[in-house]
Amino acid sequence: MLPMTSWLLIDGMLLVMAAWLALGAVGVLMLRRLALVAHVLFPLGGLVGLALFALSAAALHAGPQTAVLPIGLPSLPFHLRLDSLSAYFLMVIGAASAGISAFAAGYFRKGEGTPPGLLCLEYHVFLASMAGVVLADDAYAFMVLWETMALSSFFLVTANHRIPEVRSAGYLYITMARIGAIAILLCFGVLQANTGDYTFANMRAQSLTPFWASVGFLLAVFGFGAKAGVLPLHVWLPEAHPAAPSPVSALMSGVMLNTAIYGMLRVSLDLLHLRLWWWGGLLLAIGLATALFGVVFASVQSDMKRLLAYSSIENMGLLFVGMGLTLIFTGYDMLPMAALALTATLYHVASHACFKSLLFLGTGSVLHATSERNLGKLGGLIRTMPWVGWLTLLGVLASAGLPPLGGFVSEWLLLQSFLFAPSLPVPLLTMLIPVVAALIALVAALAGYTMVKFFGVIFLGQPREDKLARAHDAGWWERAGMLWLAAGCVALGLLPTHFIRLMDPVTQQLVQAGLGARVAGHGWLLAPTSLEQASYGPVIFLLGILGSFALAYLLVRGLYHGRSRRVPPWACGFPWGTARMQDTAEGFGQPIRQIFEPLFVIRRELPTPFDEHPRYRVKLEDHFWGWVYVPVTDLANTLARLMSRLQQGRISVYLMYSFLTLVATLLAVM
Repeated sequence: MLPMTSWLLIDGMLLVMAAWLALGAVGVLMLRRLALVAHVLFPLGGLVGLALFALSAAALHAGPQTAVLPIGLPSLPFHLRLDSLSAYFLMVIGAASAGISAFAAGYFRKGEGTPPGLLCLEYHVFLASMAGVVLADDAYAFMVLWETMALSSFFLVTANHRIPEVRSAGYLYITMARIGAIAILLCFGVLQANTGDYTFANMRAQSLTPFWASVGFLLAVFGFGAKAGVLPLHVWLPEAHPAAPSPVSALMSGVMLNTAIYGMLRVSLDLLHLRLWWWGGLLLAIGLATALFGVVFASVQSDMKRLLAYSSIENMGLLFVGMGLTLIFTGYDMLPMAALALTATLYHVASHACFKSLLFLGTGSVLHATSERNLGKLGGLIRTMPWVGWLTLLGVLASAGLPPLGGFVSEWLLLQSFLFAPSLPVPLLTMLIPVVAALIALVAALAGYTMVKFFGVIFLGQPREDKLARAHDAGWWERAGMLWLAAGCVALGLLPTHFIRLMDPVTQQLVQAGLGARVAGHGWLLAPTSLEQASYGPVIFLLGILGSFALAYLLVRGLYHGRSRRVPPWACGFPWGTARMQDTAEGFGQPIRQIFEPLFVIRRELPTPFDEHPRYRVKLEDHFWGWVYVPVTDLANTLARLMSRLQQGRISVYLMYSFLTLVATLLAVM
């Protein structure tokens, strides 16, 4: 029996979920009272997120705690379990939701096409169901909460349901969610090994053969990969994220996608007792293809929300690479190296939640201020939106993997993991892993290129439209939410040793090894292996940057005798520069489009000599639509037409169907 203080932690998690549901219910009672919903209920939801963050941080070191809720079917209650893995992901959910909820308090000024109270209900049910997914300890509770998460997010995606494109994106999203859910359910069916007991405790106790364990693992890859948006199951993500309101996009990209990573870690490193190295090789290949595909498509986008959606695909690919490397090391009992790869993966989960949520919130502010998503019609907004510009810059730097922010630490740890691949006993892996590491470095470089395009086109240069001069900065609620997430990016970058020690119970639980004791001996200096091999001092790096800026400032002020002057930027001696002469988003991405042209389906709209208003347009599409989804859609339509012939509207035909069914049943019984 656990002490009473331990039980209070999981009770606190249940209270958090109940509080979110209660806020949603109150929102329905205030269906169209926008001021109360926005300025009272959403901030309260943010405070509940902070409470979840604090409780989860305490639960990381508290040991496993369980609870049974009699709210399901009579013989199928909800089993819940709070352990280090679930506590870590709950901490990420709580931290990110706090900032996003604060931003939402200022964002939902017009209800986004849905009554504000109903939007409040869907939003808080979404948050509660994500927390419930992480706490679920049996397949029944997991699937109920997983489906609740999918349905609530579907209604949020289609908040502007009067727009046909939004409805189409929502239907695509829910279809892919259903397909993935079926695979996850089949995975649990394999893991319970025909015992009829679908609790996770029973699944841990089963000793599946390598064949059936591999079947369960592959079903998990398909099911959770559909939610994470890995190739070729990614098609819903670039459509759903731009269609959703920006706070919802932030929740889906920064938080919901992480539930798929949680599911993969739970199945592969907790519920399955086998650790086959080729599982890791498969995840490594899928993750690498997904990361490269995502970053290449992100670099050529001209819609700022689609750009961030493809960037999320890239980051999910990196997380699959980290999980794959973890499984490869565990398959050969190289547990310290597995702990390093798993630490990099978990660190990137938190980093991505902060910087991607921050970037989506920044685009939301830009969208509200300008009513534009097209990069070709933006520019120079840092002058009229300084708060949004500078806070978004922190998210851009973190997403680009630049020090001293959190995105750099996670990618640096991942590359450190690859340095130990030559010690693997398989020559093929020893040869291929350095190639994979080089491609990961290419992905990181292209991510930096994409983020330069994203920030430069939106915030720098001259405004490309006259209306941009009237753009307004974010309100105080929106600033508070963005500041919280920006602080997370900075804290993850400056305090890596503290966060690694915080997540050490998770790696100890999953791979029976950790980096906490090792990094603790180096103080503020991060050395995951040893000081002789690799080390990184984020505070020293930051002080070096600040010192360089200070030295440059003093030299310039001293050189010009303390005088300062403002002059236009130099344009090669041409004094009549306009916004039309600036590099466009299409022009910025043209080199990548030419280098990686085989990855795109390129459709060009060419002008003719007789056009009064000639226009040249290039549309980039995904090969996977034509390779996978169009044939499947055509087959489904063909089968539907064939089945429709069964419905003739004649009672005699229907009686014949019943008679044939009865005869077939009797023959089967005999």
